[in-house]
Amino acid sequence: MPLRIKYLSIKSIKPKGIVHGFFTRMGGCSKKQFKSLNCSISNGDSKNLVNKNKIIAMKKLKINSKKLILAKQTHSSKVVRIKKNNQNDIIQADGLITSSKDIAIAVLTADCAPIFIFDINSKFVCCLHSGWRGTLKNITKNAVKIFNKYNIKTKDLIAIVGPCLASSNYEVDKNFEKKFLKKNNRYKKFFKSKNKKKSLFNLRGIINFQIKELGIKKTFNIKKDTYFNESLFFSYRRSVHKGHNSSGRLINIISIT
Repeated sequence: MPLRIKYLSIKSIKPKGIVHGFFTRMGGCSKKQFKSLNCSISNGDSKNLVNKNKIIAMKKLKINSKKLILAKQTHSSKVVRIKKNNQNDIIQADGLITSSKDIAIAVLTADCAPIFIFDINSKFVCCLHSGWRGTLKNITKNAVKIFNKYNIKTKDLIAIVGPCLASSNYEVDKNFEKKFLKKNNRYKKFFKSKNKKKSLFNLRGIINFQIKELGIKKTFNIKKDTYFNESLFFSYRRSVHKGHNSSGRLINIISIT
């Protein structure tokens, strides 16, 4: 029996002219450990099935007439504006931003945090893949700089942080912690010591802290743990703990309609 496709969004905000969705793993065509809405071919899944899954997601958001843009993610803090002159290029980045109504932009995640940012007048939309490296380098700050470049004030931005790995399942070593404290000692509160060698890292907490520091007033969270909710989400860390060589990837899409 096929799984019903499901995506998450913030129901309380329905900005005119914008559609967004953080998709779960449900409702696709992929099999075995990629069951079922896997949207990445980098893990060994069938290209044909992955393409079908992307089409399913686009249809669910009723934007299947648009061109879907996915960057080649590199765990960086690079954010690229997508326009007609580069929409067919291979983009290496972890953030995309656009003002085009002809395309939809997306990032893939499997524990890292997907972030959507847009302005209240729906001039630009942005999606970010913020893992620990992107968070350490504050990818959100780089995105806000681009909004500001086009005279969009930070106070007019709205941010949504989607499902990601919760701190209870994000164990890191002390050297990892030191990297963040070297950047900003106030990040200390996002690490909870587990023992002499390990701490628990609050990825969502630090991202929200960074967003607030930038001056974004309206921030929403979909507080779902990708590791714990196996029926809903792919999780790279959970796959590793289970001895799998690869994990599926969730797609997170935003578009100006």
